[in-house]
Amino acid sequence: MIKEIFSNKTKSITGAAIILGAASFLSRLIGIVRDRIFVHQFGAGDVLDAYYAAFRIPDLVYNLLIVGALSAGFIPIFMDLLIKDKEQAWRVTNSILNILSVLSLFFCSILFVFTPQIMSWIVPGFSGEKMLTTILLTRIMFISPIILGVSSVISGVLQSFKSFFIYSLTPIMYNTGIIIGAVFFVPIFGVPGLAYGVVLGTLLHILIQIPTLYKHGFKYQPLFEYKNIFVKKIGKLMIPRTLGMATGQFNLLAITVIASTLGAGSIAIFNLANNLQYFPIGIIGISFAVAAFPTLSQLVSKGCTDEMVVHLSKTIRQILFFIIPFTISFILLRAQIVRIILGTGEFGWKATILTADALALFAISLFAQCIIPLLARGFYALKDTWTPFLIGLVGALLNIILAIYFKEFLGVLGLALAFSIAMIVQMALLWIALRHKVGSLQESKVIFSLFKISIAGLIMAIAIQFSKAPIANLVDMEKFWGILIQGVVSGTIGFLIYVLVCYWLKLEEILIFKDSLQKKWLKLTSYQGEIRDIE
Repeated sequence: MIKEIFSNKTKSITGAAIILGAASFLSRLIGIVRDRIFVHQFGAGDVLDAYYAAFRIPDLVYNLLIVGALSAGFIPIFMDLLIKDKEQAWRVTNSILNILSVLSLFFCSILFVFTPQIMSWIVPGFSGEKMLTTILLTRIMFISPIILGVSSVISGVLQSFKSFFIYSLTPIMYNTGIIIGAVFFVPIFGVPGLAYGVVLGTLLHILIQIPTLYKHGFKYQPLFEYKNIFVKKIGKLMIPRTLGMATGQFNLLAITVIASTLGAGSIAIFNLANNLQYFPIGIIGISFAVAAFPTLSQLVSKGCTDEMVVHLSKTIRQILFFIIPFTISFILLRAQIVRIILGTGEFGWKATILTADALALFAISLFAQCIIPLLARGFYALKDTWTPFLIGLVGALLNIILAIYFKEFLGVLGLALAFSIAMIVQMALLWIALRHKVGSLQESKVIFSLFKISIAGLIMAIAIQFSKAPIANLVDMEKFWGILIQGVVSGTIGFLIYVLVCYWLKLEEILIFKDSLQKKWLKLTSYQGEIRDIE
């Protein structure tokens, strides 16, 4: 029974997205618990400075070496081989596993030796014991990219087989390991226990996936077929994706440099608002993109481009259905959201208002930020990784230029506005380029659904706006609970009205979502019934 649950394949994109979204939500909640434990134990001082600084280089190795290979190259090639030559698919998998392991071990070993010199460039303000702690933590954490590299290849296989349930648990296990390190390892090993917790998290990340991997027919082989034509294809496909990752890092660095010229607190406000707006992007945009990718790749491998477009269009409409109410809520309830989550201690009303306004400006482009990962994976499924990279580069340059311009009269808010404009332009360019490759993306259906969603969204916005004042008169808005009640009640009223209007308009997307929920619930009920029978 347990094996059946863990190896179960998710058949629909929406069903897979529900699983991934729910797991993403849970993982982010666990992340909040993790951060609260860190702050409780160490405060915002030298230890946490050293801990977060120690992540930078290991994360860079993982993102540039591993993520580029898997997100753009491995899954489409593996899906293609799975249909045409399963034995070859497993040979390529073993080769990629072994090659990436050796490469990451090689680079991490070199970086391990030169960690003191590297960290003096990364954190020039650190010295003495703080620098020594950072170097020690960094060296321990160099184990993590090696383990995560192997684990990420396994994740790619599981995504290809649509085993999203186990894949969705990996970030939860990773955060759990870090929490164990903070709670149990630190009392034993001291501050290095934090780094050991990260290593434990990566081990849990891989261990939870291995049984399902073997269930799908994997057998380990010590192969290093770097001359294999399919391994070479993956290498070629990962180059522009890796450059794209580097572009993203450069973009964030440039924005940080610009924000640093705007006065104290500007970098913090930008990042706090960005973290808040990324919450629905991770749950909706990334979940749908990851869920859709195997299906899109499989359809392209079979030569069913038209059917691939149908699935792509349906997924875009599902994303719009979910993200529009979040956009409205972030704009109309921005102050309540920021005050409830961040309004504590030295975080005063001035910072609250600036962060809230930045959040509203970020929210303008939520739809674009959610659709971009899906459109990019449409290109990856077509084995085109250069187009998303080049368009991403245009978006990054536009973001920097607009940020320099807007900061002169909008300050930190100009950075958020520049970011949103750049994201919308980037989405539009991706859409046009993909349409050029595959023809129509069923724009008429997207526009028709968007029209209905907009009507429901408008009514939702009116309901939220008109409910805030009466609720404010019933509670003490000077207190945390008053702000919480106003935000939750107004938001709940708005969401319920949005859903009801969508039902009334017979929106296809809400019916698909309802059907996917019912199937998941019936399946879960069936499992629970069988477990009770066993007991």
